[in-house]
Amino acid sequence: MFYIVEILGTVAFSISGVLVAMKMRMDFFGILIIAFVTSVGGGTLRDMLIGNTPVTWMTDMMYTYVILVSSIMAIIFRSKLNYLRTSLFLFDTIGIGLYTIIGVEKGLNANLHPIICIALGTITACFGGVIRDILCNEIPVIFRKEIYATACILGGIVYFVLSEFPIGNNWVFMISGLVVILTRLLAVIFKIALPDLYSEKKG
Repeated sequence: MFYIVEILGTVAFSISGVLVAMKMRMDFFGILIIAFVTSVGGGTLRDMLIGNTPVTWMTDMMYTYVILVSSIMAIIFRSKLNYLRTSLFLFDTIGIGLYTIIGVEKGLNANLHPIICIALGTITACFGGVIRDILCNEIPVIFRKEIYATACILGGIVYFVLSEFPIGNNWVFMISGLVVILTRLLAVIFKIALPDLYSEKKG
């Protein structure tokens, strides 16, 4: 189940990276690079922080194959993704939901404190997108007032709460990931955001 979740997250973030690169009108090589860093950027940072080297994607070629196939398929069927903004949002949201739980699990396997595990989940979910946005000359979503990293943190907390109950691990994975995805979706639909520290008082 854990491996399947990680592969699904890789697919989601690969497509997310392709959509951003296509919006920036990059060539084929540029698209692949952006898809790759979006997919493995957060996981690479996580593995380096916990001393898990060589990092995961270097020891399992399945990740490289999944990124290549997902990217090529996204390019081929780009005409089906007419609403690039909506598609990007959906795949990015699915990606952070899946990768948050993966990061939390990696932290647990390294016998780290729950708070650190949640931080690792957030890093895994968000920092591939951070690298992607920096390379594409955009301000990363995590640094804006949108509910993004907050959703990952909430999902991580839910993971540990559910772990205290006699629930199967698969259910804990799915529910926690869904919490991240639904939090992000609801925040965008209902325009919920973090407080704006720079808004000027009127009157």
